[in-house]
Amino acid sequence: MESYSHLPQLSNGQLDLSKAQDVQVMKTKPNRGKVYTAGSSCITEVVIDNKPTKPLLDTEAFCFCVELEKFKSEQLKEAEISLHLTGKQENELYYLFYDHKGAFSSDKEPLGAIIGHEVDIILNIERPYPPLLRRPAYPASPKSREALETHFKELLDLGVIRKVGHNEEVEITTPVIVACHNGKSRMVGDFIDLNTYTVPDRYPIPKIQIALTQISQGV
Repeated sequence: MESYSHLPQLSNGQLDLSKAQDVQVMKTKPNRGKVYTAGSSCITEVVIDNKPTKPLLDTEAFCFCVELEKFKSEQLKEAEISLHLTGKQENELYYLFYDHKGAFSSDKEPLGAIIGHEVDIILNIERPYPPLLRRPAYPASPKSREALETHFKELLDLGVIRKVGHNEEVEITTPVIVACHNGKSRMVGDFIDLNTYTVPDRYPIPKIQIALTQISQGV
């Protein structure tokens, strides 16, 4: 972790280093540039101007260090950072991720979202919709129906879907349960027919294979 604005107030090189998670919260406010701590375990190693040091951290620095480490261990636990980055570049990358942490999923928010960049799906037809979009549900085994109910409840709790009233006319994409190798399942929507009536994006997501082919040909 790196600190630019929170400089060390006191330091004691003879004390053992501790992890940021072990830093104790300050009980009093800083007085004349110094801080008062609950014990020596608040000594932790940080990087200031690319140099490791052993400072006592003030409350804000403590909170930031712990939150950043928690964010890295929970939301970025499967991320692979390039080994070619310097320590400073890696920290700057983590800071960038942390500044936009709302875009990443977490245990409390399984669906990440970037506010202000929501995608609106626009159809090129109006009601009454064609029969192609009003297909009956696919036949499902009791096990698949049980899995569907579980996934429906999760999506309801997340606010992704809502319950439909008895008098509402709804055309809905038929869900399909896909079994995974780990014994779990995923619910996916069959959007093939729906895509037929969707207005194409002006800037669609590029296909990786086409992009690599163009690069290899020097286009």
